[in-house]
Amino acid sequence: MNVLILGSGGREHAFAHQIAKSKLLSKLFIAPGNAGTALCGINVNLSLSDFVAIRNCVISLHINLVIVGPEDPLVNGIVDYFEQDVILKNIPIIGPSKNGAQLEGSKDFSKQFMKRHNIPTARYQTFTQTQLKEGIDFLKTLNPPYVLKADGLAAGKGVIISSSLDEAITELTEMLQNLKFGDASSSVVIEEFLDGIELSTFVLTDGNNYLILPEAKDYKRIGDGDTGLNTGGMGAVSPVPFADAAFMKKVEDQIVVTTVNGLKQEGIPYLGFLFIGLMNINGNPFVIEYNCRMGDPETEVVLPRIQNDFLEILLKASAGQLKDIELKIDSQTAATIMLVSGGYPEEYKKGFAIEGLNNTFESNVYHAGTVKKDDIILSNGGRVLAITSLGNNLIEAFNNSYHTSKSITFEGKYQRNDLGKDLLKYL
Repeated sequence: MNVLILGSGGREHAFAHQIAKSKLLSKLFIAPGNAGTALCGINVNLSLSDFVAIRNCVISLHINLVIVGPEDPLVNGIVDYFEQDVILKNIPIIGPSKNGAQLEGSKDFSKQFMKRHNIPTARYQTFTQTQLKEGIDFLKTLNPPYVLKADGLAAGKGVIISSSLDEAITELTEMLQNLKFGDASSSVVIEEFLDGIELSTFVLTDGNNYLILPEAKDYKRIGDGDTGLNTGGMGAVSPVPFADAAFMKKVEDQIVVTTVNGLKQEGIPYLGFLFIGLMNINGNPFVIEYNCRMGDPETEVVLPRIQNDFLEILLKASAGQLKDIELKIDSQTAATIMLVSGGYPEEYKKGFAIEGLNNTFESNVYHAGTVKKDDIILSNGGRVLAITSLGNNLIEAFNNSYHTSKSITFEGKYQRNDLGKDLLKYL
């Protein structure tokens, strides 16, 4: 069968790498892809906002299954576009409808959904541009630190955590009145701060059945010791040592089952991935956020631990038959470190030649922001490469990835050097 993956990052390279191994695959296409995905299949130069071009591509390449990687096409309704087209409606697409994608596309929608279904989360209120005073009054009822979230998509940058009330008021004003994050912050969710340790749970659901994929923990801050600005993710690890069987049972019973059933009760068909950002507070899970797709770079540690034919899993999901899948998970630890461009997540330069990609040892090197030009692979983004390694434990897995990292160079290359150290106390 012919498969099309939509996206161009490390997540999509991880998808492509896994699907390329499937005995069910005939041809694999990635749009637009990157220099790494080109090693697994055929890149197609398409814009993810051009649904007509995607339609033409699906038809001309005789695609049998479409997998949507990033959130933007989902929030913008690509699944609905397929369902309303006389030809495309017969082609399975992995991803929720526009309505289901609101779980990520609108922080207020997701918080209201959690409230309706008694899913544990932080206390919150939402404020629009005309409610600045009310928002400030609500801030004054909270204890620091203060959490402000742009309601809409803001490319992962729409969350501000401030320890100062005055600073929080200034940021709220910037978000609402000056649209600091564009239209995404024309409405802002203010919520109480949850003091715990974060992790991510990943679910694949066909709308009735579900599989809980391996959990992961990512590292958002740019600097060692979790300092500096937030990024799209500087590394990740799976499994998570503080997420024991008892904790994960609570996650399943209190959050996963309730979420899947809640979507059904509200008449929201949901076929695809569901990322659940969690806070572990004294052994109890609280939802920080939902995403309507797999996370990045968490995908790069989740997929290598799945031993099933990944394409078969997706086909079963598209047919509503996930209950037939027995998920097989590698007991080893997977650890990813991101190599990023100097200056990221602020202004950075790209277009630098990457050397040493053939010296990857036992690691998988997923391309997050690369392009091939004249047979040379160049950096083409803030996050450039995700190096993933397996090991018998967390220390060995990270050591393997750091060992591989030493052999790969490009101008301005930067990485965190403390990943996983915060978890040693749980071993």
